[in-house]
Amino acid sequence: MSILKNILCLVVVLIVSMLFYSCETDRNEVMAIGKKVVMPSQTGKDITLLYSDSTILKIKLQAPQMQMYDKNVKQRITIMPKGLFVIFYDDKGKESTTLKANYGVRYEDTKRMEVKYNVEVVNAKGDKLNTEHLIWDEQKKKITSDAFVKITTAKEIIMGKGLEANQDFTQYEIKEITGSINIGDENL
Repeated sequence: MSILKNILCLVVVLIVSMLFYSCETDRNEVMAIGKKVVMPSQTGKDITLLYSDSTILKIKLQAPQMQMYDKNVKQRITIMPKGLFVIFYDDKGKESTTLKANYGVRYEDTKRMEVKYNVEVVNAKGDKLNTEHLIWDEQKKKITSDAFVKITTAKEIIMGKGLEANQDFTQYEIKEITGSINIGDENL
């Protein structure tokens, strides 16, 4: 009988051990149970937004998809996950600059927009900026980047790291120039 008791005790210990081992739960899964999932309060497809001041068109923004988050978030944001195209207009209502990118997010409270991936800015003179990351500060009317930038003008291509420019991209400064190529030499 004592051998039977020992075997029975051993079986019970093995079963209890297996139960404890199989009930192991990831701490992150437990912590995520109480978290709220934040969903956009508004979504839209093929969006066109027009911004005007005193009936003069200033900005036209187009995006294939837009998601607005303004409930249960620390900062209200608008995300354009499939890219955007923006046209800036001067005081006379004439197109002055364009901006396009494959991704964008606008921080509503701070009036800043961050764009990424295949970013291109073209001014009225035809000067073109290419980069992978750009920040547009609407209040300061400046664009900045800490990423690699390439500016193509009628006469040269300038490459570097980091940029600061005015909103219409008529005045700009590359922080660290890494190369320059002359392409428009009239003496040839």
